[in-house]
Amino acid sequence: MKKCSECSGLMKEMTGQTTEGVSYSYYQCRKCGEEILSREQLHTVATKYRVMKNYRVRLTRWGLSLGMRFPKEITEKYGLRDNEEVTIIPEEEGLKVIPA
Repeated sequence: MKKCSECSGLMKEMTGQTTEGVSYSYYQCRKCGEEILSREQLHTVATKYRVMKNYRVRLTRWGLSLGMRFPKEITEKYGLRDNEEVTIIPEEEGLKVIPA
């Protein structure tokens, strides 16, 4: 049985669910309530998200720029509207798009 890094109490394995419905397991300290995920647990959740969040879109030329169309499901989920500005943040493995 795992021990808590905060108080050395015993930890029990629990299950939870993200808002998107992805189930996962984690450990919770019986004494102080500290919650942790092991690497394996975190990897399992990340893998489920990669499969679930996979959208393919085609880039098209708009003048000298490239444009991308967002699927209807994404625009509804994040409340994106026509002519709305978004912020694009370059990251190591891709781009992050944030409604402005």
